[in-house]
Amino acid sequence: MKEYNLAILGATGAVGQEFINLLNERDFPFKNLKLLASARSAGKELTVRGKTYKVEEAKADSFNGVDVALFAGGSISKTFAPIAVKAGAVVIDNSSTYRMDPEVPLIVPEVNPQDIKKHKGIIANPNCSTIIMVMALKPIYDLARIKRIIVSTYQAASGAGKDGLDELERQIKEAAAGKEMTAHIFPSASAAKHFPLALNLVPQIDVFLDNLYTKEEMKMVNETKKIFSDPEMRITATTVRVPVYRSHSESVNVELEHDVELADIRKALSQFPGVVLQDDPSQQIYPMPLYTSGLNDVYVGRLRRDESADRSFNFWCVGDQIRKGAALNTLQIAETMVKNNWL
Repeated sequence: MKEYNLAILGATGAVGQEFINLLNERDFPFKNLKLLASARSAGKELTVRGKTYKVEEAKADSFNGVDVALFAGGSISKTFAPIAVKAGAVVIDNSSTYRMDPEVPLIVPEVNPQDIKKHKGIIANPNCSTIIMVMALKPIYDLARIKRIIVSTYQAASGAGKDGLDELERQIKEAAAGKEMTAHIFPSASAAKHFPLALNLVPQIDVFLDNLYTKEEMKMVNETKKIFSDPEMRITATTVRVPVYRSHSESVNVELEHDVELADIRKALSQFPGVVLQDDPSQQIYPMPLYTSGLNDVYVGRLRRDESADRSFNFWCVGDQIRKGAALNTLQIAETMVKNNWL
């Protein structure tokens, strides 16, 4: 098998570390590996497949000779993605910078792999909540077009990065000790006011827009339409930060264009790659974030008809937002390109 020169930008962050974990677990065929980060992380040593690599500061010439560049996300993508493409690399980017660019395909490999071939050097990885939802939607959509989606998310603290996770851990200790909880991160570090996440729910992720939806909610709306190439799909979302360490959960209601049997939806979900049907109410079997953290698949349960509306169904899905919601999906895009000789 042909081997490729691979670079990871943001190698020392949460998603970058997950890239490294996945490279150790999976057999992506790389020949040379560059680990890139900011100047303050340069010089750190990381081990990949038994070999020690020194983290380098990302610079304009860092992508010379690189075939595939995995970007962990952040505003730095806007600077370095065009540089990497000009140097000859295919960039698979985790940031929101290029997701809604009509020239950039937005990919979940199990859902729309054919769109990868439309890339012009950059491929975008969707928002973590979008990925988890569309993985569960795709097998249903293949049975009957989805006309409308109502989704509420329950998103883990680590979705805000290490700082968010550290803040939740600190607040839990403060609450247990009877101290006042200090808050600096949620709903976002740049917000005018901050609230404790421990013992609480925060119904705001990212900033509010003019339509009173948050930016996170509109990401789910717009990205889902783009992934399914279905601009007429109607979607409404409410995104909530919850005091969970890792793995996002979502309550989803779908209205279909024509009716299908519940058994057929169940069968389609159980056979779809990357989805695990975990649904036996009689035995209290359903997905929970505590038990899906660190796993690759999206877990679906609480599947039932919506008795208030025709051709409508409810389900609950849970997935590790750092794995499938970020690093794994990115690497799977690269793996799909290798498998189909699209690099």
